Amino acid sequence: MTEASPRGTYLVIVDVLRQEIENGEHASGLPSEAELMRRHSVARNTIRRALKTLEAEGVLESAPGVGWRVSQGGDRRSLVERMVAVIEDDSLAVGDAYPSEARLCERFGVSRTAVRRGLAHMEGTGLLDTVHGKGRTVRALPSTQSGS
Repeated sequence: MTEASPRGTYLVIVDVLRQEIENGEHASGLPSEAELMRRHSVARNTIRRALKTLEAEGVLESAPGVGWRVSQGGDRRSLVERMVAVIEDDSLAVGDAYPSEARLCERFGVSRTAVRRGLAHMEGTGLLDTVHGKGRTVRALPSTQSGS
């Protein structure tokens, strides 16, 4: 990276890797950590943090003796996309309670940290409101892209 990122360098790398995966660039596996370090001009810890973030989202999995590869799971959407889909999947309306962090961790099989990042994103885009002591509620319905 040539200059510091206000988002956090590892998050920029997460976005780059996610885009590459969506474009089918890593079907046979990701480059080594050393190669990713060279490509992005960052330290190993930064690469590992990016890889662990994608692992927590279910995008990547670590294969002992092989390295990192694209997860073979069925749902290729990012954790945030899956969390936004909860509103429609659970038939939630504006003002309804959104599932708790614990339920989301269980539902998606990810860490609380990953869930909190997703929730922060949803709050930042205006989909959720947080009421101290009461949890999160649906503030707005996501725009549907499928038109159904």
